[in-house]
Amino acid sequence: MQTVDIIASVGDDQPSCDDEVVLLLTDRITLAKRRWRGVAQNGREFGFDLDHPLSDGAVFHRERGRCYIISQAPESVLEIELGSDPSRAAVISWQIGNLHFPVEISDEVIRCADDPAIRLLLSREGVRWHPTMAVFRPIISLGHGHHH
Repeated sequence: MQTVDIIASVGDDQPSCDDEVVLLLTDRITLAKRRWRGVAQNGREFGFDLDHPLSDGAVFHRERGRCYIISQAPESVLEIELGSDPSRAAVISWQIGNLHFPVEISDEVIRCADDPAIRLLLSREGVRWHPTMAVFRPIISLGHGHHH
């Protein structure tokens, strides 16, 4: 297993990947960690000891005609239709957050983890939603947190 220095993270100027692209598929929870191990699609093992967590699409290693890229695995999520009432969407997002679940908000949908408590909340509130598999990129909280 090799420990590598990261070449670039998403948002940085990415090196060109004219080489063979090799993905390292991992889940969102692992990506949030600073220390972890992973196996690329070609069987090559890597160990990560990072200053900052990586994100989906980060180029982390290049060698001998290969460009290694992080690929976040899709996970089971609920997609909630926003509709035309932004205040209703804000209330639903707040209610999910009040249950301490992260959300991802796009122009069309709110995504959240597929959890029985959220399913119950959405059904009780009469909100239209459906389960799906998607790469989940929740909003990252900056500066507020507490424990129960």
